[in-house]
Amino acid sequence: MIFLYAFLIGGAICMLAQIILDLFELTPGVITAIFVMLGSLLEFFDIYDKLIKFSGAGALLPITSFGHSLADGAYNKAVTTNYFGIFTGMFDNVSPGITAAIILSVVAAIVFKPKE
Repeated sequence: MIFLYAFLIGGAICMLAQIILDLFELTPGVITAIFVMLGSLLEFFDIYDKLIKFSGAGALLPITSFGHSLADGAYNKAVTTNYFGIFTGMFDNVSPGITAAIILSVVAAIVFKPKE
């Protein structure tokens, strides 16, 4: 049943992005920023964790999960240290993914040659 929930929730998030893209003619970068902020907002109201428990990877794979991870790290660091932890803890959860994306991008740029 978890596979069905993951498919439905992940598909609903992607469908919402496609509807926004078609109706408002925004660029993909703007839609990405909107969904990162939406994930942060859902984390703020403690909804995104419940969504992850319900659907698993269906909520973890879309870009809204990146906003959730940013907000979660900032909140946890602010609780354990002080309010300045909001700025320092923001990248605690997402730094491995960002590092992997940078390294793999450099490797791909070295290995593959662009067409002229």
